[in-house]
Amino acid sequence: MLAIYKRELKSYFQSMIGCVFVAFLVAFTGIYFMAYNLNAGYPYFSYTLSGSLIVFLVGIPLITMKSFSEERKNKTDQLLLTAPVGLGRVVLGKYLAMVSVLAVPNIIFCIFPLIIKLQGTAYLKVDYISIGVFFLLGCVYIAIGMFLSSLTESQIIAFITTFGVLLVLYLWDGILSFMPGSAFSGVIGLIILLLIVAAYIQQMTGNWVLSGGIGLIGAAALIVTYILKSSLFENILTKVLGNLALANIFTDITSKSIVDVSGIVLYLSVIAVFIFLTVQAIQKRRWS
Repeated sequence: MLAIYKRELKSYFQSMIGCVFVAFLVAFTGIYFMAYNLNAGYPYFSYTLSGSLIVFLVGIPLITMKSFSEERKNKTDQLLLTAPVGLGRVVLGKYLAMVSVLAVPNIIFCIFPLIIKLQGTAYLKVDYISIGVFFLLGCVYIAIGMFLSSLTESQIIAFITTFGVLLVLYLWDGILSFMPGSAFSGVIGLIILLLIVAAYIQQMTGNWVLSGGIGLIGAAALIVTYILKSSLFENILTKVLGNLALANIFTDITSKSIVDVSGIVLYLSVIAVFIFLTVQAIQKRRWS
């Protein structure tokens, strides 16, 4: 795993992708820092970081698009699949290399609150927690982008799909406002989500019995529950899908100085899930 990590990390800075990402993120955040913290005298660097979230929409796809799609296109993925290292270690090596690229600007950000402190009042605890959560949110997006890269051999498709998914997540609060709140629409929405999960399981395993059983049993359970107590499904889509508003966990720190521990656990869980899905996607290609 260490050899893969070193190779990937070296490739990011040799190809200038890593340098461009670091420079762009630091420069963009620096502009906000000068405008809000230095010129306007706002003492929270965490507020400045919230303006840099939009950089992730382009920056994260830039560093994840080549993670597996390039290997697949150049047929070098066969070397990885037959390497004496476990597939999980290969994925982790690549993932940690991308996380290391993301860590560079976040380490630089640690200087900014100290500059504010030199000018007067600063809230270092909130600022450093926000930098940590900002970094963790970037790690979540990297895991998502890496998974999408493992599904295609085209870097362009990997970039566009990752950009699209991150854009939807960025606008998720606004999208949820259009969700219907009635109980009937709630149960229909949950059934659709269940069928999507069943279809993915079938696509990954090729087992119609397993996926069909999950879909039918789950749908039947939802319908029976709706008949017995329909009030449970009122506004349920907003409640369930609201957990996908990943950026809200970070913005709660910047706007309310509230650290949601369950949100941190959610970030770590999403990272683990998408690393697992990446391994399974590559494993499926190996056996097929």
